[in-house]
Amino acid sequence: MAAEVTAAQALGRARRDGRRVLSTQLQLRSRDEAYAIQDATLAEIGPIGGWKVCGAGAGKEPECAPLPAAGLVPGGSALNGCGWHLLGTEAEVAFRLGSDLPPRAWPYTRDEVARAIASVLPVIEVAETRLADWLDAAPVALLADLLCHGGLVLGEPEAFDAGWFDLKQTEVVMRFDDQIVAHTIGEHAHPDVGGLLVWLANHCMTRGSGLQAGQIVTTGSCTGMLFASQGTAVHVEVAGLAPLSLFF
Repeated sequence: MAAEVTAAQALGRARRDGRRVLSTQLQLRSRDEAYAIQDATLAEIGPIGGWKVCGAGAGKEPECAPLPAAGLVPGGSALNGCGWHLLGTEAEVAFRLGSDLPPRAWPYTRDEVARAIASVLPVIEVAETRLADWLDAAPVALLADLLCHGGLVLGEPEAFDAGWFDLKQTEVVMRFDDQIVAHTIGEHAHPDVGGLLVWLANHCMTRGSGLQAGQIVTTGSCTGMLFASQGTAVHVEVAGLAPLSLFF
């Protein structure tokens, strides 16, 4: 674990002072090592407020990252300062857990995961990286860096309905100020987000923590990543949910 702790400390310093590190410094060889670095990073920077989970491509196992609670902020927030470099934005659909899904000896089913969810909400994930060479970094390095997570802006929740487990017909509009920069219908890369949530619940059991009531789980981009600039207002509308904004 010494190498994982050292890597997590380097990523933690990059978060605090804004200076990035080379992905080669992490000396990663496997997903398991990347997940160990994630856990060590959260142990250093604070409690888990939620998770992100996303598909990794056809036939591949999904990927996930814990989200620092301090980075979950309400809609209408302004994000500025020296720690924000990329300003990458993604419109996503997220879920708030109403009850725990703790570790146990057998896997969770889709119905059990659905019963544990209290609400659905629109979110904007803001991408950020601690890696100086993030464009050329190996996927396992990006995974260790919390999948390039910077922050999550939370919209207004609605009561959960199992229909939200399927995003094949979900319409999403994103605007930068008054300009539409994305208008999608069913373009989520892995629209069966219910399957992603079941995978995450069972994955988290193997990490010893499980999922906890109150945590937010966001499920991947409906728009792709779009890069804003300082001074931009980002507005998102997910059909069936309240509109959401953030300001850079």
